[in-house]
Amino acid sequence: MRSTAGVGAVEVSGSRSDTTPPGRSWAPAGQTPTVKVSARRFRVNIMSAIASRGSLWFTVFTGKFTAKVFITFLDRLARQAGRKVHVIADRHPVHGAKAVTAWLADNTDCVELHPMPGYSPELNPDGLLNADIKRNVHAARAASADNLAHETRRFLHRRQHQPHHVRGYFHAHHVRYTLE
Repeated sequence: MRSTAGVGAVEVSGSRSDTTPPGRSWAPAGQTPTVKVSARRFRVNIMSAIASRGSLWFTVFTGKFTAKVFITFLDRLARQAGRKVHVIADRHPVHGAKAVTAWLADNTDCVELHPMPGYSPELNPDGLLNADIKRNVHAARAASADNLAHETRRFLHRRQHQPHHVRGYFHAHHVRYTLE
């Protein structure tokens, strides 16, 4: 999806198989409901960027979040956005790595990174997408990391085709500053 929006938020998060499944369940009266989950532990990482006009870019990966992974994502984001992107990001150590700083210096015409104040994840609109993922992707029910990655990608592809949902993340009271 192409966007004409120049402001975006980037978030890196993870989904683990040992989390409590969201939602409700049922059981006959007097019995506690049970939900079958996998006893194996695995996780997937999600890096996403959203734009105030409703665009969503993402990558789902099982490896570590490194400077190389972040640079690859920023490069792809800049090419697909088609204009300079202003990225709101937290202060994760990777965001300030030497390789990332050097890449940003070489690509000032494409991407500008705006770090958020420390300890303020609620100021990142992409955090609302992360919460949406955790509400809707049942990580505890996944049988494998591949299955969890597939379900996460499936949900994010669906959100890419629902720009009204993505725009809604920017209208939460604590992130409206991004629209000003």
